[in-house]
Amino acid sequence: MASKKDKKNSVKSLFAEFPNMYKESSKDAIADCMDYAEDYKAFLNISKTEREFVKNTIEAASEKGFVDINSKDKLSYGDKVYASIKGKGLCLAVIGKEPVANGINILGAHIDSPRLDLKPNPIYEDKETCYFKTHYYGGIKKYQWTTIPLAIHGCVFTKDGKQVDLCVGENEDDPIFYITDLLPHLGNEQMRKNANEFISGEDLNVVIGGMPLADDDSKELYKANILKYLNDNYGLVEKDFVSAEIEIVPQMKARDVGFDRAFIAAYGHDDKVCAYPAITALFEQEKPKKTCVCLLTDKEEIGSYANSGAQSVLYENFMMELLAKTENGAFDLLKYRKAIANSNMLSADVSNAYDPKYSSVSDANNSAYMSKGIKLEKYVGSRGKSGTNEATGDFVAEITRIFAENSIPWQTGELGKVDAGGGGTISAYMAKHGMNVIDCGVPVWSMHAPYEVISKMDLYYTFLAYKSFIENI
Repeated sequence: MASKKDKKNSVKSLFAEFPNMYKESSKDAIADCMDYAEDYKAFLNISKTEREFVKNTIEAASEKGFVDINSKDKLSYGDKVYASIKGKGLCLAVIGKEPVANGINILGAHIDSPRLDLKPNPIYEDKETCYFKTHYYGGIKKYQWTTIPLAIHGCVFTKDGKQVDLCVGENEDDPIFYITDLLPHLGNEQMRKNANEFISGEDLNVVIGGMPLADDDSKELYKANILKYLNDNYGLVEKDFVSAEIEIVPQMKARDVGFDRAFIAAYGHDDKVCAYPAITALFEQEKPKKTCVCLLTDKEEIGSYANSGAQSVLYENFMMELLAKTENGAFDLLKYRKAIANSNMLSADVSNAYDPKYSSVSDANNSAYMSKGIKLEKYVGSRGKSGTNEATGDFVAEITRIFAENSIPWQTGELGKVDAGGGGTISAYMAKHGMNVIDCGVPVWSMHAPYEVISKMDLYYTFLAYKSFIENI
């Protein structure tokens, strides 16, 4: 006869439990987590934009033996290749032992983040101050972007074919840039407005100068002084900004949060906190059973459009090329379609972490929590599951089996209460090709803010989760 203790343990095993991994992990695991977080912070600090992330990933991949796929006429077991997608997206692959036709294991993340872009004619002068006019990119709370230190990142393509790179504000001796706000003494009328109204999009104007050009008869001396500076230092004229890709981003570096350093605050966790574990998991593959692919996409924050977004055929072209070059140049469209239908993908994207201060928008029983591991989301979307991929139950079961066999902690839930809002990822655009796809990634506090927060433990176990997926499915 079973004892009361045995019966109690037996009943306990029936419940779904998601423990805090700082409580459950060994000292060695916590030390590994802390070391991994330091590498992530260093990479994030130099990769605030999608172009920077692509450039730095290619450099890291090249050190691991990856080469441009265009340099290979044929691909064999163990080959490592990449393809840049317009400099703003990236595909990487390690060729497996099994034929590509048997399916591919894919990690897909996006590397763009909410920010401020410049308008086509951005420079203007008003009352002896010079500004950049901006157009915000992605879903932001506009008031969060005032009164914080900002940096300028990006490039300008001039009419003579040159690419001029800019990065100003990150070095200690650089100037920063700034968006003003109204002082509280005069803010009574402003504070009576709704939060989405008291800073308008047209008010997100960045201060870039306040000195006049000396000994000049120009009407706009302050603007003229900035234009002269840009011409002297970068060879630019005002018309060059129409072909510029300049992003205004928070200047702040990634920093530990809390006396115990359990968390990281940074700009761009969404979605680089999933993209970084994805690339590092792929970098550890040498002779995989199946071909492993990492897709880093652009434009997710505005619907995955354009030729660098997840809906672009350029990502599909890369996978077609993998099939053709592993079969001596032969290509059959039906065979490719079946190969993709045989493939499995983790849509590596963040989700919200339960915040007790804002509990009214979350279902506490169906939310992710900090430090409890990677979050699996069977579906995302808005309200009535609008715009979502929904993973099949058998695929979810296969993923959780792999995680259990490899001691990967995971949790599950939704983005928030059913009618509170919602959001999307790249999963729906990939699932339409027939592959199995599930969303899973790191929970985040203050998502889409200029300074977001994640748990180091969730970051580390997400890396291990992605690694176990591409090695074992």
